[in-house]
Amino acid sequence: MPYTAANNRYETMIYNRVGRSGLKLPAISLGLWHNFGGIDRYENGKAMVRRAFDLGITHFDLANNYGPPPGSAEETFGAILKNDMGAYRNEMIISTKAGYWMWEGPYGEWGSRKYMLASLDQSLKRMNLDYVDIFYSHRPDPNTPLEETMGALDHAVRQGKALYVGISNYSAEQTAEAARILKQLGTPCLIHQPSYSILNRWIEDGLQDVLDEQGIGSIVFSPLAGGMLTNRYLNGVPSDSRAGGPSVFLKSDHITESKLGGIRALHELAEARGQSLAQMALAWVLRGGRVTTALIGASRVEQIDDNVAALNNLSFSDEELARIDEIAASAN
Repeated sequence: MPYTAANNRYETMIYNRVGRSGLKLPAISLGLWHNFGGIDRYENGKAMVRRAFDLGITHFDLANNYGPPPGSAEETFGAILKNDMGAYRNEMIISTKAGYWMWEGPYGEWGSRKYMLASLDQSLKRMNLDYVDIFYSHRPDPNTPLEETMGALDHAVRQGKALYVGISNYSAEQTAEAARILKQLGTPCLIHQPSYSILNRWIEDGLQDVLDEQGIGSIVFSPLAGGMLTNRYLNGVPSDSRAGGPSVFLKSDHITESKLGGIRALHELAEARGQSLAQMALAWVLRGGRVTTALIGASRVEQIDDNVAALNNLSFSDEELARIDEIAASAN
């Protein structure tokens, strides 16, 4: 059946302004890092994108290397747009990134102007798009001047191939310098995409202050700590879980007994709040308004519904926050 978006898709989603820009993003965004690649079932990916949009998720986050194989997530999303959802393009924020390995030779990764702009051209072709809304430098390049990488982002905007630019995985110091360069070029840094969760708080040590000072928004990835902050690991490491399988991002030896104890204690606190552990973890990163949007992944439609329901309870008491801090400290 041809897709028609839900009429009430904007009624319950929360939209937050991105830093000091004119853009708003949904409090929950959908990432296509996993489960949308060439090895995955297209119909499942399409169903998840449809459901996300029906729930008011207007932001879809990709990168050139998402798959596997690299590039295939963009191809899948491009097919969904072409065959199913192209009529809603103007209601979507679509982002992509360049920085990690994509092709052989000296120009296939990192942050050179050659790689960044060639990669963006490839991404646009894979997604059948004239432009992306946000184009990111996916990681800082220690061997390329920051002026060159930021200049490539600026050029992408001036070419009309991106509306905004962002950075990901940059330290506080690198972020401040990148923001300075981009401001000087006339293309402000819109957003930073760092990892952040109850169990991973590195951005609190300076980066969030830089973002506030510079008027840059943030979209945090892995707010569920690679799945640890879900009910998946309450009884140990299942053989069919990410940690129990071949994932390079989460290994079974990462799930220590102290972490399992912390996860169970957080689960009990979430239950007392009337939430799942995943919902509380998402609400926690969104607390206080310093994070613009939490980036979720999903393998099933039901997970998207569960995660979006986190928005039903975003407030925490001082006692709850203190308890979460205590649990997190004991689990690390």
